[in-house]
Amino acid sequence: MKAPEFLEFISEINQLDHHQRTVLTKALDQLEDEPKVFDLIETIFDSKGKCPHCSHTESHRHGIKDGLQRYRCKACKKTFNALTGTPLAHLRLKSKWLDYLGAIAESLTVRQAAKEINVHRNTTFRWRHRFLSWIQQDRPSALHGITEADETYLLESHKGERHLNRQPRKRGGCATKRGISDEQICILIARDRSKQTVDFVTGNGPISKIVLDTHLKPILDQDALLVSDSNPTYGAFCKAEKVSHEIVNMSQGQRVTKGAYHIQNVNAYHHRFKSWLDRFHGVATKYLPNYLAWCRIMDRNHNLTPEQLLHSALGDFQYLTVT
Repeated sequence: MKAPEFLEFISEINQLDHHQRTVLTKALDQLEDEPKVFDLIETIFDSKGKCPHCSHTESHRHGIKDGLQRYRCKACKKTFNALTGTPLAHLRLKSKWLDYLGAIAESLTVRQAAKEINVHRNTTFRWRHRFLSWIQQDRPSALHGITEADETYLLESHKGERHLNRQPRKRGGCATKRGISDEQICILIARDRSKQTVDFVTGNGPISKIVLDTHLKPILDQDALLVSDSNPTYGAFCKAEKVSHEIVNMSQGQRVTKGAYHIQNVNAYHHRFKSWLDRFHGVATKYLPNYLAWCRIMDRNHNLTPEQLLHSALGDFQYLTVT
């Protein structure tokens, strides 16, 4: 519809009676998912309105391609659309995006999602990590008050790789070394009493003070009181950084100290994460940050909608981040 025709159509809406407006509303609600996706994408872009090449805020329309408005930056003269510079750029089958994000909200496996939305399983696998890529960033910038921290471990996995530098092991195999070794990947979880959660994949082997300096120090607020187990690494970190610290000696059966300090919240989160992860029958270590982000959002938001996930996948975290 050309602009003059559209303006004439808008001017005639006021003349509709109640029944006609109801019919029009239902017709708009029954639009296919592809126009809905385009509308959501353009709305998210309008809230930012910056050139992805130079971050300039002024641009003008430059035609339409594949259903999306293109723009030309007034500063750098480059053209772009609302998906340029995002992990979703060049992805096809936009009419199925909301259905797929519904599958994400239900934590479906690759094959379950492929069957649900009628696409190839390779497509759902590729989409999974493209959509989750920016969702990783949807996390609190700081933890406040009583903050629990503890690490958990998963066997390092090269699932999907064609060439291994070790003998392959059967699904769910065991480590060849006793205790915590370089065969295992350390995942650090920190969680405050308002259920704000951050997570980090810190690398192979046991946790170290350098890891805590790198990951934990920037997100601890000045008023935070860190609660941990008796691992001396946490004590050394808190002493060096002058962070208030309480120790719960789990090895001696202690669960709560001073009537208020424990690490049960973060340990329960470990359990929920690993139980949730079991449905995927092992995940590659390189994708662990994506799965941690996925679990974190599911744990924090029990009524996620595909629209909310699309906002987050495009870097608009207004629905999911709690401050």
